[in-house]
Amino acid sequence: MTQEDGDLDSLVRKRIRALRLAQGWSLEELAGRARLSQSSLSRIENGRRRLALDQLLTLARALDTSLDQLVETATEDVVSHPTVDAAHGRMSWPMKAEPGVTVVRQRLTGPPPDSPSRLRAHPGREWLVVLSGTAVLLLGDRRLRVETNQAAEFPTMLPHAVGSDGSPCDILGVFDRDARRGHRMDEGAARGQRPAR
Repeated sequence: MTQEDGDLDSLVRKRIRALRLAQGWSLEELAGRARLSQSSLSRIENGRRRLALDQLLTLARALDTSLDQLVETATEDVVSHPTVDAAHGRMSWPMKAEPGVTVVRQRLTGPPPDSPSRLRAHPGREWLVVLSGTAVLLLGDRRLRVETNQAAEFPTMLPHAVGSDGSPCDILGVFDRDARRGHRMDEGAARGQRPAR
């Protein structure tokens, strides 16, 4: 067994135990759900029994996870660094856990557009969390105030725009793949460029 195999083996055993404890289950409860003896499960968690694929599959199901997640290795950096878009006053972080999902921190200093023709609509889903100040969310024909520590979630097929209520407002926006693509297309059109594909 290589060092890497040993590290994965140890990680899987710790993960099984951590998932069991997170559910509030005793060894006996998880063993019953996985149709293993309590002593077998104890030896698996403590590294005194070889990990067998069929047992890992059974344990993954009993723990309400997948085999892939149970044996997944964490090779990526935990700390991510933002990309800064100074022209739009944004910082963004791609989320590794959800491919295509992007988190953007933005400081809003002006109100949303006053013309309904300037509202955007595109496929996708968007979430925003107000970190400080008050955001104004135009959503179709509704005008919503979103205060500090409040959040909003909406399908981006509704015409929408976000601004501040007159004083600076910091928000975190979370965009699924389609919503992010729609915003890139809107930004390109606003600058007179063709949308990136």
